[in-house]
Amino acid sequence: MPAVLQQHTLASPASFSGIGLHSGNKVAMTLLPAPPNTGVVFRRVDLESRVEIPAQIGNVAETDRSTSLSRGNAKVQTVEHVLAALYAFGVNNAVIEVDSSEPPVADGSARQFCKMIREAGIEAQAEHVEPIQITTPIEHTHNGSVISAFPHERFKITCTSSDKGGRFTQFFSIELTPETWETEIAQARTFCFYEEIEYLIKNGLIRGGSLENAIVIRDDAVLTAEPMRYREEFVRHKILDIVGDLSLVGAPLCGHIVAVKPGHAANCGLARRILQQARRPLVAAQSFSPPGDKPAKPVSTPAKQPIQPHPSQVSDETTAPLDSEQIMQILPHRYPFLMVDQVTRIEGNEITAIKNVTIDEPYFQGHFPGHPIMPGVLQLEAMAQVAGILTLKQAGNAGKIAYFMSAEKVKWRKPVKPGDVLQIDIELLKARSKVAKARGVCTVGGDVVSEAEITFSLMGNE
Repeated sequence: MPAVLQQHTLASPASFSGIGLHSGNKVAMTLLPAPPNTGVVFRRVDLESRVEIPAQIGNVAETDRSTSLSRGNAKVQTVEHVLAALYAFGVNNAVIEVDSSEPPVADGSARQFCKMIREAGIEAQAEHVEPIQITTPIEHTHNGSVISAFPHERFKITCTSSDKGGRFTQFFSIELTPETWETEIAQARTFCFYEEIEYLIKNGLIRGGSLENAIVIRDDAVLTAEPMRYREEFVRHKILDIVGDLSLVGAPLCGHIVAVKPGHAANCGLARRILQQARRPLVAAQSFSPPGDKPAKPVSTPAKQPIQPHPSQVSDETTAPLDSEQIMQILPHRYPFLMVDQVTRIEGNEITAIKNVTIDEPYFQGHFPGHPIMPGVLQLEAMAQVAGILTLKQAGNAGKIAYFMSAEKVKWRKPVKPGDVLQIDIELLKARSKVAKARGVCTVGGDVVSEAEITFSLMGNE
């Protein structure tokens, strides 16, 4: 069982300016110290509301060529390099201020971020963090990527990378420490294949890309502004990305990660499965505890962003995140009509939940063959279910059932297709003893796909 560790933050601020790899925008980034139990949080200082987006797996919005996080309509993309540097140096709590939608790419590696952390210094904090221990093997596959986690007393990554045709196959294995991270992984630069460039440009990506911050592979030639930094630089950069994506579990990891042709979608999928395994002891303890008992927190449960709802609004139970098993303890819905996979955030009168839209959904058989689209009414149902969770988690509502009554100001803006991750954000507008009203917004990758105001009644389950 891993030892409990002290939390750490930065000793002072550190700043750097550059351009974003995919957005091409100029951006200034500052790393700031943060109090214990904050976690790592991105702050968009260019937005009037200065939105803060916790670096948590539940906030992942996109994984195409980089990992993007979102909260409401605010987004920050290509977060994996700076997150990897903070994680590898053992920084648990930090605020990352950016004045654009993307951190600066620097030279395409994490070298500049390591320099910033060294300049800022690292400071121990009195509070502790409990590492996540991989207890049984976990595997996740996605579009040809295979990534697994196995029990191991420290954090080790073994990776094989290549393109779809098997070109430039490389292998590397490393046990990660702050020292091995900085010398063996952090300086590996991002790369792409020449034939991919047209696709990336057409999809609004790599607007800030150049040979100064990326390596381009054309046929058997490697185009780079400087000599290769490592013999296996490509696979080492893949390991860098894995570290950044897995940091989204929110705690240090003890396990051996084995990856074959990894990508951001597969990395984040494994991170979700790791968190599911870590929460099982707590779920089991809650299921078998006598009423009124509160089970002790197991060492495998990661430190989470503290949630501070108003005491008159929410009960004293743990309110987020909630997995599907916990959701089914609140809602009466079951497959195939349960439209919520995970609740990632509950704060006062607001809640955020996720629905993973897969091709296996039964309604895709007839809506429509050859052109599958999630029905808008089911998006509306998802909003109603999430609003029901928020209301039923309030003190005094336990055991009741929320009945959908009406919907107003309903708008469907974009189609939702298989493979999309539907994020459902709900704000409770008013709640009386038996009737509640809420506003819901569904987004995919930060784009609004539907919205509505819904009214529902609360009745006892008799």
